[in-house]
Amino acid sequence: MTKKRIFYGVLSLIGGIIISAAVYINTLLPIITGYAAKNLCSAIFVSGREQKNVEAVDLHFSFIKYTTNSVKYDEKSVTSRFLWRKSKAIYREGFGVTLLRDIPESTLRKLKYPACTAPSYLQDSISWPLGNILPDTVTGIDLPALGEITKKLVDNNEYGGNAFAFIVLHKGMPVAEGYKPQFNRNTRFLSWSVAKSFTNATVGILVKEGKIDISKPTGLEEWKGDARSGITLNNLLQMQSGLRWNEDYGNRSSVNVMLHCESDMSRYAVEQPSDYPPGTFWYYSSGTANIVNYLIRSNFANDSLYYSFVHTALFNKVGMPDVVFESDPSGTLVGSSYLYATARDYARFGLLYLNDGVFNGERILPEGWVKYSTTVASESKGEYGAFFWLNKSKKLPSAPEDMYLCVGHDGQRIFIMPSQNLVVVVLGYSSTSAGGMDFDRLLKDLLGTLPV
Repeated sequence: MTKKRIFYGVLSLIGGIIISAAVYINTLLPIITGYAAKNLCSAIFVSGREQKNVEAVDLHFSFIKYTTNSVKYDEKSVTSRFLWRKSKAIYREGFGVTLLRDIPESTLRKLKYPACTAPSYLQDSISWPLGNILPDTVTGIDLPALGEITKKLVDNNEYGGNAFAFIVLHKGMPVAEGYKPQFNRNTRFLSWSVAKSFTNATVGILVKEGKIDISKPTGLEEWKGDARSGITLNNLLQMQSGLRWNEDYGNRSSVNVMLHCESDMSRYAVEQPSDYPPGTFWYYSSGTANIVNYLIRSNFANDSLYYSFVHTALFNKVGMPDVVFESDPSGTLVGSSYLYATARDYARFGLLYLNDGVFNGERILPEGWVKYSTTVASESKGEYGAFFWLNKSKKLPSAPEDMYLCVGHDGQRIFIMPSQNLVVVVLGYSSTSAGGMDFDRLLKDLLGTLPV
């Protein structure tokens, strides 16, 4: 009798473990299949990449590499399957790629992106920085040494990671540029969290136009009457809102649920409870970036004005007319993660900030905005400003202390060094789980090419 009880007890325990594991795996499946479908769809239909290459590089990790992906080129969609679940992502002109969650595909397909005002220039017929004609300007930098660094980084992966694209500006001029096969100067690359800095720029322009006051509470209805009512746009930009959040990409975290399970990403972030008083605790949160994009959206009378604004007020003015800024199913731009631009576009964006918000002689950002953006958030220990990372703590010891940077998942970087008159862009797939890239060594070598 005792043996029977032990046997059934062990059987029950094993059964419980299996059921618990199945329940947990089931919660991960929308993230696994959603990640594969969304990123593969964008890579193919926004970046123009080949399915096999994306699966072999960008999707070759964890459970993601076991998904089965079906691409329909006629309807511009990707469906990814793993075990008993599947996810579908669709491409729509202007909107980019949207992962289907809650809102029917037919509803999304009916929406039309507004006809944005085209820039008054053709990039291939005018000079840098608005255009793509690069003058033979001598800046004094060691060009042969830069060429060797480019080869080491892009061709040979000698700095670790896997760089797809690389560009260096010195004194505002491109002095190095390189791409792996399958990529070129017209390829749009995924920003990941570099998009947060573009959100910073959009807020700055609205501040310049007198439409936003970052020092005032947001006024969100959901936050009235509780501890969140005092959260300001400044708190959100500095990642000091005090809202509960988990930015770990390795599990069913807040950021993974938001990006892969929610139809309204900003609403999901807004609904998070408060753990700390605003301004008293720093924690990096992609959720706050999407709250900011919702607040930006609320400044416009309709979505046509909202979508066109970022093009007419920012992209067209800084030589980036072909940027694709993707939205979630609810229509809010995913300012935490999903912007696609060329390497030269990212370099132009860095140049805008290097030149204190002025581009090609026109002031785009308000005076003092770059200084504000690069001022240390009080609780960040010198590492963060307002949707920009800082090097005040010398986390990258070979780089100057005044350097600030845009940082994206899997190795996307824009390094801006005012004291050296440098902008450095690195894009690709450099997973930290695989060792990542030695950015400090790269920057040390780059700084060694500058004239004495």
